[in-house]
Amino acid sequence: MAAENPTASVRECTMTVTVSIPVFLQAFVDNAETIQVSGQTVKECLGETMTRYPTLKKMLVDQSGKLHAYVGIYINGEDAFPDEMSRKVKDGDEIHVIYALAGG
Repeated sequence: MAAENPTASVRECTMTVTVSIPVFLQAFVDNAETIQVSGQTVKECLGETMTRYPTLKKMLVDQSGKLHAYVGIYINGEDAFPDEMSRKVKDGDEIHVIYALAGG
């Protein structure tokens, strides 16, 4: 019986997901239009984004970590509502942050 190579079964899995930031929030992310992050859910991806750019956090979520009512999430152009934060993402997906504006 051949000896197993312990490193042969260890594979590094790096998923890259793009988070698209609306123009009026880009000032909170060093004027970036998109940010490359890793994660398996919207929550993980937005969490990494908010960790990198802490001032963005108050614009997206409340103190309990729930999305503000005026923040929408789309994955690859499709509305992720309801349960946006628990939605699964895969390598190459795009998360679009949509910010509802109102006025009058």
